[in-house]
Amino acid sequence: MLCEELMQRLRPITDEERQILQGNQIDRKRYTSGREFTMDSRRLLEKGRLMDIRTHTRFVHFPRHRHNYVEAIYMCSGSTTHILGASSPGQKVLLEEGDLLFLNQHSCHEILPAGENDVAVNFLMLPEFFDEAFSMIEQDSVIGRFLVGALCQDENEGEYLHFKLAGVTPVQNLIENMIWSQLFHQENRTKINQYTMGVLLLQLLEFSDRLEGDTPDQYENKLVLTALRYIETRYREATLTELSEQLNQPDYTVSRLLKAAAGKTFKELLQQKRLQKAMELLSRTSLSVSDIIAAVGYDNTSYFYRIFKKETGLSPKEYRSSCK
Repeated sequence: MLCEELMQRLRPITDEERQILQGNQIDRKRYTSGREFTMDSRRLLEKGRLMDIRTHTRFVHFPRHRHNYVEAIYMCSGSTTHILGASSPGQKVLLEEGDLLFLNQHSCHEILPAGENDVAVNFLMLPEFFDEAFSMIEQDSVIGRFLVGALCQDENEGEYLHFKLAGVTPVQNLIENMIWSQLFHQENRTKINQYTMGVLLLQLLEFSDRLEGDTPDQYENKLVLTALRYIETRYREATLTELSEQLNQPDYTVSRLLKAAAGKTFKELLQQKRLQKAMELLSRTSLSVSDIIAAVGYDNTSYFYRIFKKETGLSPKEYRSSCK
């Protein structure tokens, strides 16, 4: 649960909820000006803002709707039941305290009634909000690009990522910081939260095992995240055979999933990671080239020189000189 000072700000019944308790239904004009129920960022975000938060509206079945922004829902206390997908009956997802649900823009979404102690915070984010997060993880991790792509792609069905994060203190602290900066209107809150989101995504990579996989798509997302994290952390000795055994999947299934999600085969992703690490070591250390070749997992020196020159246009020695 969030700190008590934040919960005291989030628990009180809002004006909208007071109207609902008096017998009224959801006033769509609060959220959209169109005939279809698409939650409109122009109604919910101040002009020029890339991100804001609001508490989830309780005491009512929030009807099926779409968003023209990326939404993340953090369950502060209690639970809420969400129904996702355009086709009936949809995928039912239960959010419990500490859970984080990312919804792709254009996702179709409805929420069953929540009680007074079921407190959730909705993060409303334009795709541009993720620019800083993308820049933080672009050079470091193909996993981050996978996450950002899953959130910001323009697909009618959309995607969702459901993380079970109860007890994961580093992630909960970051979310609490984001809520705090918005509630207390810190002057640089947008920039603060853009960078915090980047750190949050990096942290989520460390807890890819907390990604729920109740549907085929989510199960595949979990496999892909696990595979990409394996490449990131085990690049020196990684093999497709070992990875497939860990995932309990045949080699061709793992290769297909990686190619579909990341646009590259296992071999290409592994080579990309090794070359990135080699460039980092060349630019930041005084290790010899032969030591670096061994450190990133290659035992064929001529092969390394050939692929390095193909990737950078320079020999390792020339690359190190250019960095200086």
